[in-house]
Amino acid sequence: MARPKMLKLPEVLKEIDMSRAAFYRMRARGQAPRLQKLPNGHLRVSRADLDAWWERCGQRAAA
Repeated sequence: MARPKMLKLPEVLKEIDMSRAAFYRMRARGQAPRLQKLPNGHLRVSRADLDAWWERCGQRAAA
């Protein structure tokens, strides 16, 4: 079974064109993609979580 693609936070920030501070503000409001903390302390976002977040953003914009 293949492991899910995990993106580093700088990769996510570049893709969504957002600053780290803005991302963490959204995260505090429960509106950002889910972060996963690895055992080494690094943060990752799964590609599936980011894609689902993009989908939710599109649905909110269309509403």
